[in-house]
Amino acid sequence: MTRASPWWTPHVHADRRPFLMKRGRIKAAVHNWFQQRDFVEVECGIVQVSPGNEAHLHAFATERVFPDGTRQPLYLHTSPEFAAKKLLAAGESRIYTLGPVFRNRELGPRHACEFTMLEWYRAAEPYEALMRDCAELLAVAADAAETRRFTHRGFESDPFAEPERVTVAEAFLRHAGIDLLATLDANGSADRDALAAQATAIGIRIVFDDSWSDIFSRIIAEKVEPNLGQGRPTVLCEYPVVEAALARPKAGDPRVAERFELYCCGVELANGFGELTDPAEQRRRFVAEMDEKERVYGDRYPLDEDFLAALAIMPEASGIALGFDRLVMLATGAPRLDVVIWTPAAE
Repeated sequence: MTRASPWWTPHVHADRRPFLMKRGRIKAAVHNWFQQRDFVEVECGIVQVSPGNEAHLHAFATERVFPDGTRQPLYLHTSPEFAAKKLLAAGESRIYTLGPVFRNRELGPRHACEFTMLEWYRAAEPYEALMRDCAELLAVAADAAETRRFTHRGFESDPFAEPERVTVAEAFLRHAGIDLLATLDANGSADRDALAAQATAIGIRIVFDDSWSDIFSRIIAEKVEPNLGQGRPTVLCEYPVVEAALARPKAGDPRVAERFELYCCGVELANGFGELTDPAEQRRRFVAEMDEKERVYGDRYPLDEDFLAALAIMPEASGIALGFDRLVMLATGAPRLDVVIWTPAAE
């Protein structure tokens, strides 16, 4: 097999350059959008004591060496979330950051081990405000790229159309014929066997040690996601609380949480929350996530005790992370993520 020419080869760069020029215009338009709305741009430190505590997120580990030779294990952040929430606790109210994040074990046309994340927070505002933000930013990106349609792998989505809003339970019923809420009790605890039975009935492969979350993720990937954001964007909301480690439960229904994801052309673009601010509950969830990580991968990450302490004084807030490279990929019609990254990591 002939090895593809590296990105720095002049003819390859010449092919990629039009996409990269549009990336720059989209980036400038996004900064302008936030600044017009009184958001403060912040810069969050990349090296952290904890990279995040979700079971299936994998980090790059590093080490700090002090002048006396003592060593401290550290990580490159998978998201600026912990640092940004500390800034909310410190008194900031509308903040955004656009910068690099790092995730291990990720590779493919829509993934990169180093990529650019756009993350923003609104103190004392509901997470529905983030849904409106997303709709506006899709149009901002389209205008900057001088396009009327987002495209990816034969699918199209209208970035100027009002996004459809559908709950996870509705999407499971519509696209998989699965009654998801029937597998959750009144407090949100999940019945693994009930979901496994429904999944098996529609041909989803199940193995004996799959957890409820494993089965949930497989159904999402195989049956639900490919149908989202087709024709117009989709806001997929009200995730089961067991799938929302950093989100608060929805008022009136503790089975689901204030979490949503934004989709265009079957591609997940953003993940938003009504933020959980109960440090005891957050600790409980993090420990459960790390127990699951250790069960599956034989590894766990430390908790950021400063972050948990900051939650105690953090105001009610909503926050969201959006994959900026994916947004550019869809707005420019690029076939793969690496086409819109200036200097992709070597494979």
